[in-house]
Amino acid sequence: MTGFVPPKVWKWDAQSGGRFEKINRPTAGAQEEKELPIGKHPLQLYSLGTPNGVKVTVMLEELLAFGHGGAEYDAWLIKINEGEQFGSGFVSINPNSKIPALLDVSTDPHTRVFESGAILVYLAEKFNELIPTDPCARAECFSWLMWQMGAAPFLGGGFGHFYVYAPERYEYPINRYTMEVKRQLDVLDQNLANRRFMCGDEYNISDISIYSWYGPLVIRTLYKAQEFLDVESYRNVVRWAREVEERPAVIRGRRVNRTWGPEELQVPERHDTSDLD
Repeated sequence: MTGFVPPKVWKWDAQSGGRFEKINRPTAGAQEEKELPIGKHPLQLYSLGTPNGVKVTVMLEELLAFGHGGAEYDAWLIKINEGEQFGSGFVSINPNSKIPALLDVSTDPHTRVFESGAILVYLAEKFNELIPTDPCARAECFSWLMWQMGAAPFLGGGFGHFYVYAPERYEYPINRYTMEVKRQLDVLDQNLANRRFMCGDEYNISDISIYSWYGPLVIRTLYKAQEFLDVESYRNVVRWAREVEERPAVIRGRRVNRTWGPEELQVPERHDTSDLD
């Protein structure tokens, strides 16, 4: 059996193939001078309706539903397939060039926040919502939030990449990451066996974070792998995901910065509450 033999020093001398080959590169930083627009609201979101983007728009819609006018936001579309995340304005907010990125213009100086989990914590603490105050409950919430941040790359960058986006399907990585994703689903299923939400009876930012990835995996069509993964067997995860998805803020947040699927579910940019009506 022959295989790839890594060189002593890797050099980027060819595209790797796959759906995102034109934007993947081994360097960071801005590739062009391009400022970002700033709208009328306190919070400026630069994003796309991927699972990580949905986390933030759902959170913002939850905060607005609680009556927090300070959570009004402009959601600007970042077309990652066209490399807009490498513009100088975006990189100034997120040097990692990944969506979502948030700019709070209600503070002096303005506050930048990048990484979806950090944005959830920032907003939860800013408005004192969807985050426990009891130290034990807060630790549980943060534990599940960090679990998602660490686990999802195996789902998206591992399983999703090799099952859907790689130039061809390879047995070893698909088997490897399928095993890990099913293990993760079992972790969730066992936790939710005796809990309504991830941390107990109260919905919080850990539910938003985990739902945004694992909800579409078990009750929608993420990676079109539902039969392959036998997602219906994770009954507690399915029950929980369906309950979370019925929340009005989740229904609204899932539509923001979305540019695919049924037209009635697409709201590429959001600058006013009426954009979602």
